[in-house]
Amino acid sequence: SSGINAEYGYQDLIEYSRAHLMLYPYHLSDVMVKGLRVTPFVYYTKMMETIMEQERSYDSLPNFTAADCLRLLGIGRNQYIDMMNQSRNRRFFRRRPASVLLPVKPVNLPIIEPYWTMHIGLVTEDDIRACNPTEKSVIDTLIDTGGSKVGVLDKDTCLSLYSRGLVYLSVPVMDSDLIIVPPLENFVMNRVMGDYFENLLYKIFVSIDEHTKVGDLAAVLEVDVELVKNAISMYIRLGFAKKKSKEKMDLHESWVGHVATENSISEDMSSFAAPLEREESEEIFDSKEPPVIDKIALLKQPSEEGYSKRIAFLFDSTLTAFLMMGNLSPGLKTHAVTMFEVGKLSDESLDSFIAELDKVTDTAEGEAKRYFDHAFTLRDTIQFLRYNAAIDPAGVGAGVDLLRCESLNSLDASTCSRVLNKNYNLLISMAPLSNEVRTVSSSSPFHIGPPVPEVNSVWLKMWMYHITGCGPVSFLLAKGTRLLHLPPELYPYDRLMITTWGHESTIVNTSNVLMALNEALSHSAVLLQAYSKRNEAEIVYVTFPFDKTDDNDLNHVDEDGGSKKLDLVNHPSLLKLSSFVDFDHSCGYVTFINSSKQFSERQGESPPICSSNVEINSFEDWQLLDMYLGVPLFSSEVNKHTCDLLLSRKLCTEQSLTALTDSHRQLVLHLLDFISEHQVVPLAEDDYCGPGEARSFVCQQMPGVNLPPVPYPTRNLMFSTNSLTEITV
Repeated sequence: SSGINAEYGYQDLIEYSRAHLMLYPYHLSDVMVKGLRVTPFVYYTKMMETIMEQERSYDSLPNFTAADCLRLLGIGRNQYIDMMNQSRNRRFFRRRPASVLLPVKPVNLPIIEPYWTMHIGLVTEDDIRACNPTEKSVIDTLIDTGGSKVGVLDKDTCLSLYSRGLVYLSVPVMDSDLIIVPPLENFVMNRVMGDYFENLLYKIFVSIDEHTKVGDLAAVLEVDVELVKNAISMYIRLGFAKKKSKEKMDLHESWVGHVATENSISEDMSSFAAPLEREESEEIFDSKEPPVIDKIALLKQPSEEGYSKRIAFLFDSTLTAFLMMGNLSPGLKTHAVTMFEVGKLSDESLDSFIAELDKVTDTAEGEAKRYFDHAFTLRDTIQFLRYNAAIDPAGVGAGVDLLRCESLNSLDASTCSRVLNKNYNLLISMAPLSNEVRTVSSSSPFHIGPPVPEVNSVWLKMWMYHITGCGPVSFLLAKGTRLLHLPPELYPYDRLMITTWGHESTIVNTSNVLMALNEALSHSAVLLQAYSKRNEAEIVYVTFPFDKTDDNDLNHVDEDGGSKKLDLVNHPSLLKLSSFVDFDHSCGYVTFINSSKQFSERQGESPPICSSNVEINSFEDWQLLDMYLGVPLFSSEVNKHTCDLLLSRKLCTEQSLTALTDSHRQLVLHLLDFISEHQVVPLAEDDYCGPGEARSFVCQQMPGVNLPPVPYPTRNLMFSTNSLTEITV
């Protein structure tokens, strides 16, 4: 009776999983195949038949499920659309059933590694009669041993038995295994489902590296080691990961060619072979790994065993979109998909990534040029940061990993902190990060970039305008506000800048802004700003640390009695802002805007985008627009100047980074106090932390605390005539 109930339970499980388009439960293969004879092929065939009958789109399949279907059934997006078209092609007033169009056996036999284990499935007498002597011999061996390494059996026989569903495969993963994640091939970007196992797959993706044992990774993530093994086994099965070192065994002669092919390194994978070769010569890494002691020991492993901690360059999904949308290089999309889905591109893969970026040619115009510019500056930034002793706080020159902020945000705060501390000694953010992104808050390891999400939000603009008394006419409007007409302060302007909460700014004409503005206010808070009068506004980016000139003469008159040229770095707003922002130990840029119809003396020339020395006639026409911390990628000129400042000002020394951490703490305190003062319900200091502490900056160090999002404004604010006031609309 209990056995029957268990069988019904497993049947319910398989039906539920299939109905919800979940991955095949490979960890239960012994029950699914032996007891129910539901192989992965049968499971996905019925799943595909169901969604075709329901006429659901291919995008309804979750990413990992779609990848497994492609591996076993050979059905990708194009094949699915083709089958749906054939199914809709009515003959004799009847639709062709989906089952007729689906394959009857695996189209492409999956790649099987010799160390995988083969087990006997549910084999009937009819199955035995249909087998040849070699297949019968293998079946007898599997029955006697309970399972055998595939590499000691005849390869063709194993594939034949597997294709007929008589055996099933398991991928053994040990606590001591090291795992490599190469650039993703055959990954299907559809949708995420959000179930526990899928979330775990993505968490391990961004956390795994080829120098951390599986058991240690489970300890860092605080996840049961068997769950981590199941996830990594799934990666290997799908072809998304490989073991760094495999056990030696006496292989059957049929596997000799497979091993020879496996050992020959293709050009595409040469970047992954390099660290393996360096491992033997001990040029960079030591292959020894310390035993697991506790979490503190885990954080010290890299330095103790000669593996240097790396530099993490943080980016957001906007960058991956640029790399994928621009059709920049045929091989670049694979790396871009890896950056987005895995959330990380490790240093071992950067050689091939840079080689693809080198193939990009600067032939684009208009909006497409933006994609090309980001590709060029990303390449230059990676080459600048990698193995540069002046950038490594340890002074030895470290490798660089690219990490996606959104993937790190999928980890809870304490886990993210452990992962970062274990592998990195410096975080550097790209600038600007999207307003949609929750920036990584970290004081350990050191971070050159926004210290908290609020510093990367609209609130920073309003705070800067308030303390400097300088900025364009701006209205911060709370969600739900409705305007019957534009504020009179904006009448002189022909174009306005609209920033909805958590999104990028857009420039719109004043004549038709009211309807779009009220629509945006129905679902989001909005920052509305003056942009230009009649002509296009002039924008200048001033990088910091500043190269200040000696310009203290308030009369601004030269020796000949003429008007003296002024350097924009001496703008009064920057002098005031420097009392709150540590420009000397951080890097980034400040944006100035000239909205007036009278441009500076460079009218007719292309406006400068970088300034070690931008000369103007008067400060009055130039207003502070925004500020971003990190390394800019949108312009090669701004990027190069920022990288030069990182070196010349020695910003990556431990002394400078320590000073930056302290000054960032003060900046966050001032900003959060400002936000609290202008909210109907002030931010509670003691919600998570002690009195006087910056909630967002301090609490990220507290295990188990998930920070709330950047607070929405609850009052309408206006900045005009050099002052900030609360308004009613």
